[in-house]
Amino acid sequence: MFKRRIDLAACRRRSGSRQLQALACGLLTLGCVPWGHPRAASLTAKQHTHIAEPRPPGLPSDAELEAEHAVIGKIEIDTRNIFDPNDPRENRGLYRLADRLHIRTKPGAIRAQLLFKSGDPYSAEKLAETERNLRLLSYIYDANVFPVRYQNGKVDVKVVTKDVWTLDPSVSFGRAGGVNSTSYSLQEENFLGWGKSVEIGRMSNVDRTSTVAQYSDPNLLGSHWTAALAYVNSSDGFQRSAQFALPFYSLDTRWSTQLDAQSYDRTISRYFQGNIVDQFNDNERTYLVGGGISSGLVNGWSKRLLFGMYYDSNDFLATPATTLPTKPLPPPRTLSYPYVGFDVVQDDYRKAGDENQIGKTEDLYFGTEVTGELGFSDAVFGANHDALMVKSSVVHGFEFPHSQQLFLDGDVSTRIETDRARNLISDAGAKYYWRWRTDWLLYGSFSCTVTRALDPDVQLLLGGDSGLRGYPLRYEAGTSRALFTLEQRVFTDWYPFRLVRVGAAAFTDVGRTWGTGVVGNSDAGVLSDVGIGLRLGNTRSGLGNVLHIDLALPLKNVPGNHKVQLLVQTMQSF
Repeated sequence: MFKRRIDLAACRRRSGSRQLQALACGLLTLGCVPWGHPRAASLTAKQHTHIAEPRPPGLPSDAELEAEHAVIGKIEIDTRNIFDPNDPRENRGLYRLADRLHIRTKPGAIRAQLLFKSGDPYSAEKLAETERNLRLLSYIYDANVFPVRYQNGKVDVKVVTKDVWTLDPSVSFGRAGGVNSTSYSLQEENFLGWGKSVEIGRMSNVDRTSTVAQYSDPNLLGSHWTAALAYVNSSDGFQRSAQFALPFYSLDTRWSTQLDAQSYDRTISRYFQGNIVDQFNDNERTYLVGGGISSGLVNGWSKRLLFGMYYDSNDFLATPATTLPTKPLPPPRTLSYPYVGFDVVQDDYRKAGDENQIGKTEDLYFGTEVTGELGFSDAVFGANHDALMVKSSVVHGFEFPHSQQLFLDGDVSTRIETDRARNLISDAGAKYYWRWRTDWLLYGSFSCTVTRALDPDVQLLLGGDSGLRGYPLRYEAGTSRALFTLEQRVFTDWYPFRLVRVGAAAFTDVGRTWGTGVVGNSDAGVLSDVGIGLRLGNTRSGLGNVLHIDLALPLKNVPGNHKVQLLVQTMQSF
């Protein structure tokens, strides 16, 4: 709940280079076919969506249907395969073979995600939210939910989805901050077409080598309940986790519940100028029983009350690599507390495209969301730290004239012990988009983090794996950091093999840390870089979003750095 490991700066990325492996597998499978196809244009600029179908003429508007108290009638589920046989460019032997080898998503898996059923009052908002939820699924490329008929007070609704390739027998490679990562695995994101995810494999990165077995189910027994199991056996320990939950799957959901149990045994590394200078073992156990209640979606807002019980125990042990005798091991820490919180969400989403993805429908959030939690850790609950636990966050989006957008976010978490804030971490960020030409988008971002009295097992780091692309990973450490990125994004019409959409970027990054971290002051001052990159947007596989291939030139000479950095990594966005 309140624990954050900010040294894992790449936590929003997918591990490895799954986009690269998916592209390679696709090319080997499909062979050479004609290149080039007009790219799916920006929804913002050209109002295109991949599987949009026209609303039947003569059908009343959504407002009229709701005013007439229409109800949902028949629900048609149309799950479409990876390639479209009605498109002459995709009606080829190898494409048809790929479709035959792929197990198409079962209508029941889609039906389990719907926020409406036959007999419910017609709600355009529920249809739009169902679309957004479907697009979040890794095995769905796009979704369209719309009314098709209206008679005798009943509205028939059609749900159209488009599949992606989800079977991944792979060997992958990635590189960031001068360090390679590799993996080989067998993963299926849509097991037998029922939307379940299964993975077994082995991966290696700068931290550890791990054997992984995972299972997740987003619609347990055809319901909105979810379940997940994971077992990871690593070179430095293990991880076991289990989760069973009914989330707030809709803005109108009235209650939620969650059961979590996790056990970790891993090595924590302390970094100084990109090098590991100290290590120790962290044996962690966490348990969560929680839930929430809500009055549903009222006047465009969803207000939720959250509550539960959280337990987090950490035991720190020396390892053969422990090398800093002047830095004692962190003392054992057990936090155990009941908590209460709130979540206020405004319903304000809009479709876009060619912003963070390439040729894919995006759902941008322009509303306001505010969350907060309070807990009290005490010995009576099994804790060895008495503390008031505090956490809050806020996000908001703005839309300006001339195709400009601004998204702001901020959060803070801490625990207050004997009137002093410890492990205080405060983040603020801004992202700016300006489409100054149809296929050209100027992107700028700024993020900053301020900390106080960090726990000794937590480091605030900055480097090639966290946005400063011209420098080694985890190069600078401190108590505060800031990072600015300016990027000119270009979206092309190139669609090679009808597998990936191609874009490009020219960028500059500027960042630094301040303050003396747990292993000393590694602040090298302001670091900056410039570079260019290729972007490959995945259209046929659910195994990654956008592959980045970047060449970054550092503008400041620092010890141990190369003149040019090559980065190959899969990211969630452009």
